[in-house]
This record gives sequence, structure tokens and C-alpha cells, in this order.
Amino acid sequence: MAPIPYKTVPVDDLSLAYSESGSGYPIVFINGLASTMDMWNPAVLAKISEKFRVIIFDNRGTGYSSTSDRPFSIPLLAHDTAILMDALGISSAHIVGLSMGASIAQELVLSYPMKVNKLILVAGECGGSESVKAPAEIMAQLIDKSGTIHDVVNRMFFLLFPSTWLATHDPFCYCPEIYETTGDEIVARQMSAYREWTGSFFRLADICSPTLVITGTDDVIIPPVNSHIISGQIPGARIVELPGAGHGLMYQCPERFSDCVLTFLEQ
Repeated sequence: MAPIPYKTVPVDDLSLAYSESGSGYPIVFINGLASTMDMWNPAVLAKISEKFRVIIFDNRGTGYSSTSDRPFSIPLLAHDTAILMDALGISSAHIVGLSMGASIAQELVLSYPMKVNKLILVAGECGGSESVKAPAEIMAQLIDKSGTIHDVVNRMFFLLFPSTWLATHDPFCYCPEIYETTGDEIVARQMSAYREWTGSFFRLADICSPTLVITGTDDVIIPPVNSHIISGQIPGARIVELPGAGHGLMYQCPERFSDCVLTFLEQ
């Protein structure tokens, strides 16, 4: 596959890179920690863009987006998303947040409720002391960039996918080619913002947008109990657990993931 064609738009003190596909009502996808927009599963984007205008983008400092000296925070990344929507003429949209992107999505809907129609939180947590963290060794592996590229990729695969699935599947056949990069400094700044986020637990009851929470039952990066915590606090929220799926659920089971999203959005 070739690199994703993208455009940039000014957002406050920097420019954000984004890409669009499809047409219709907009749906904005928000990335996770250190992730770039070319990490979204192309099969998922293709299926959803048959029904919707899909917008993906690089958070500040990642991929093709620029950065500044402004301290990173989860509310700031939510603000960036809101300003990007304004720049693209989007007054409201469906929002999909993955992993740390689910935290950003929570801050977005809480700070800018009119901008969020339906909310989909994937493999996320509420932050603060109310969330359940992965063991320290898992987080250490997540940010470990030592060794060769092959070493780094293999470590990531063993975090994203259950060992039982890896035993019978080649993850390279399920994951897209990645052309964008995120520097170590940005990863550290994002990780700091994520760790310092005070969380949303006591504010989740204020969310009025119809909400779907999706998790894999074998997620070791953000334990699935976190999705139950979130769904239990948001009025009327639905939860879907994908059996045998890890944190990389959108690669592991793209059809089931896409069907969950589309069924929820079309109801």
C-alpha cells in the first residue's frame, strides 16, 4: 500500500494532518498513544466510509502533524480535535476514540457536548484512581523502543494480540504498512499527559450522547474491566465484548468490529 494522502490545517499553535474518505454524515476517529492515522485498519475505514464521511488525523506531534512547546494534556488533545472539526466545517460528528483516543473522546464530549452525536469508546479507560491499570511490566514493554525494528514490532504484537491467536495467525497479514513516525520525545510527552490525566469517572454521568463501549476480552494493555467501569457510569451506554480479542481488536476481527460500529450508528 502507498502512504495515505493527507492535508494539513492550522489549529491554534500548530498544524494538524488529516485524511478523509467516503461521504455523508461525518465520523471522526481519534488515535491512541503514539499512534498515527496510517495505523487505522484500512479494511475498517473502507467499510465504514461506504456509509459515512470518515476523518482520521494525527494528534499534535505525531506523524505529519507539527507540535509546539505547549504542555501536552488530554484536554488539550480534545481541544485540538474540536478545532480541527471547526476547520473542516463539522459542527457535530460521531466520534470513535481508541485507547488513549477514548480518553480524548471523553474529554471532547464533556467539554464540547454539542460536537458529539454518537460516541464510541474502544479499549479505553476513565483514568484516575477509578481505572484499572495494566501491570507495570506491560507498560514498560509498550514504550520500549530498544533493539532492532524487528524486536520492537514483535514486542508490540505480543501486547496487541493474545498468544493463542498469534499461534495460528501472522499479524503482518492483518496490520497495515506504517509510513509515519512519532519521535521518542513526543511519545514521552503523550505518555506523561496520559498518566497525569485526572480522569472522567465522576463526570461520565453528564454524557448525554448515545454511547457504545467496545473491548476485547483478552486485552492486556487496557484491561477489559475498564470498559465495564465506563459503561456503568454513562447513562444508557451499551457494551460489546469481542471474545478472544486483544488490544488490537480492529486488526484481529475487523468485520466484527466494523459491524458493531455500523449497527450502533445506524440505529
